[in-house]
Amino acid sequence: VQLQASGGGLVQAGGSLRLSCAASGRTVSAYTMAWFRQAPGKEREFVAAIRRFGGSTAYADSVKGRFTISRDNAKNSVYLQMNSLNNEDTAVYYCAGSMTNILSTIARRASYEFWGQGTQVTVSS
Repeated sequence: VQLQASGGGLVQAGGSLRLSCAASGRTVSAYTMAWFRQAPGKEREFVAAIRRFGGSTAYADSVKGRFTISRDNAKNSVYLQMNSLNNEDTAVYYCAGSMTNILSTIARRASYEFWGQGTQVTVSS
């Protein structure tokens, strides 16, 4: 599966952005899909995931209550709605796909076989 992320940009603190990840080659419902992010000088970290069976979701504590991951099978896309953005959310955001459905593994970068290119999100104060 090929993944194409988009929707990043510059936003003021407290604002919102919606990231999109368009898939081609296979349907996104066949994969656990996730968003990761990488800030300058930091490791790539897990943000959110939506599981391949059932569609249950998981979030990093730092974004819980502010970010929402969703999937549109008809558009073969995954989205990340980001609200109440703050400076710590500034990063390059990556979408990723995995065949795993094991809850204990979906936050691990190594679990994901497929990656899109990143999209930059910059939050200004």
